Amino acid sequence: MQAPSSASRVALFLCGCAAFLPLYATQGILGELARQFAVSIRQVSWTLTLTTLAVAVTAPFVGWLGQRWRPPAVIVAAVLLLATPVLLVATVDSFDELLLWRLVQGLLIPVIFATSVGLIGERWQGANVTEVTSLYVAGTILGGFAGRFVTALITDYWGWREAFMVLAGLVLLIGLGIHLLLAPGPAPQVFKRKAKGRFGWPLWAACAVGFCVLFSQVASFTYAGLYLSEAPFSLGTAALGSIYAVFLLALVVTPIAGRLAKARPPLHLLLVAGVIGMLGSGLMLVPVLWVIVLGLALSSTGVFLAQAAANAFIARTAGENKAGAIGRYLTCYYLGGSAGALLPALVWVQWGWVGCVLMVIGFQVAFMLIGRLGWRA
Repeated sequence: MQAPSSASRVALFLCGCAAFLPLYATQGILGELARQFAVSIRQVSWTLTLTTLAVAVTAPFVGWLGQRWRPPAVIVAAVLLLATPVLLVATVDSFDELLLWRLVQGLLIPVIFATSVGLIGERWQGANVTEVTSLYVAGTILGGFAGRFVTALITDYWGWREAFMVLAGLVLLIGLGIHLLLAPGPAPQVFKRKAKGRFGWPLWAACAVGFCVLFSQVASFTYAGLYLSEAPFSLGTAALGSIYAVFLLALVVTPIAGRLAKARPPLHLLLVAGVIGMLGSGLMLVPVLWVIVLGLALSSTGVFLAQAAANAFIARTAGENKAGAIGRYLTCYYLGGSAGALLPALVWVQWGWVGCVLMVIGFQVAFMLIGRLGWRA
């Protein structure tokens, strides 16, 4: 079994970064966009919702691309194409145009997701899958943070249009880097019909894990923002945006955990992730700002470790149709994120922040139990 090269490791890290760089880019500048286009915050939030829904709807249907063309070529093409709608956001004259190009981004992003994870499962086996998957997830962490941070920073100094121009340039550079670093590999057997295998209970369990994982992430950060904007904390927009820097802890921890977990099954990494996440959620109940931020850091670290475990499990067990399996997983994953933004609102009205945190802990316990029951084989 050949170990992944340094170039392959960096390339898969960049794949994760490219996919997440534009995904949440508007999250930190919703107020600016609302003023620019004279729409409400509720309306402008569709610049996030529409993109993630497009990812969820498209993800199950992109697996066949990696079966007809070399997966590295598919990834590079998707990344380079993604730079175009990101750049076109900077040229829009209306809010409807903005939503259109955000929708197009959501249609291209799952091609990078599904093909990258499918490629990991095809090229490597066993322990190497967990290690390389953790590097890929670390790339998604950096991309998600950088997309929010760079966009907000450049918007403050120059403007939101310039921010998307820079973002498009970064996506383009990452695509070129992937092209240079990722070996093309053998051509797929397009004329040979491959058996897809049965999408059984273990893989559906992985989808359920993904739903619970992103639910807990979105619920934590969405309602932490509401909680910390109120007295006695009364944090402003810039201070709330800086909280996303806690993702950088997961950026360091996830690759290290992937190396340490090489000789262990993905279930063990998932259980560790659940324990870390629950510890972080528990700390968020302490009404002290630095403790809450620490809790968010631990909770997000648990989320990304669980994401690495789920991707590694799918890559190991999905058979020949790995890209299709990760597509279904991504659909459930992003549906969980949508639910994480909506369902805790019902709890917030009745029980406030404490009720939301307890709901998050419940979903963290749920994904540990689902993994324990569904992944044992």
